[in-house]
Amino acid sequence: MSKLRCHITISLDGFVAGANQSEENPLGEGGEVNESARIFEESRENIGAAVMGRNMFGPVHGGAWGDEQWTGWWGDNPPYHYPVFILTHHPRDPVEMEGGTTFHFVTDGIESALEQARKAAGGKDVMLWGGANVAQQYLAAGLLDELELHIVPVLLGDGARLFHNLGDAKVQLEQVRAVEAPGVTHLKYRTVT
Repeated sequence: MSKLRCHITISLDGFVAGANQSEENPLGEGGEVNESARIFEESRENIGAAVMGRNMFGPVHGGAWGDEQWTGWWGDNPPYHYPVFILTHHPRDPVEMEGGTTFHFVTDGIESALEQARKAAGGKDVMLWGGANVAQQYLAAGLLDELELHIVPVLLGDGARLFHNLGDAKVQLEQVRAVEAPGVTHLKYRTVT
C-alpha cells in the first residue's frame, strides 16, 4: 500500500514558515532556505500524487477564492507533474497546468483528500506538501507514515509552527535516518502506532 509522506523544512524554534506570508514571501519573512540536492531528489521519488493546504497553494485567506485566476506560487509549470489535492472549505473547479499537474480542490476533509490522492497515485506514494496546519491534521489523525524534517539553523520567532494544535493525539516518531549537510540537518522519522 502506498505511504503518506511529508518532507518539510523547519527552523530551530519549530516554524515551517515565517510570519507575514504573502505572494512576494510565500514562506514568510526569513523562511526561504536551500535543501541538500540528494535528499531533495530522494524525497521526490515514487510520488504519484500530493495533498496540500490552501495556504500552501496560494495567499488567499478567508472567504471564497477571490482571484479565480490564481494557479499557485509556481507559474505555468509547477514542479509536481502529478495530481495535487488542495484542502479547502471553498469549492473550485480543477486547474490543469503544464507538465501534468492538475490541482483538485477538496472540501470534504483530510480523509477524502488522501483517498482521492491514493487513487490518483496508482500505487505510488502520496506526498503531503504542507503547510503546518495540514501536517498537524494528518499527524493528529494518525494518517502520516513518514515525516522528514529539514532543520535549518534559523530562529524565525513567529509564524506557522509544525508541532502545535495536535490536541490529545499521542504522536510517536521513530528516527530512521539523520544526515548532516552544510546549513541543514535532515531527520527522517517513521510514525509508530
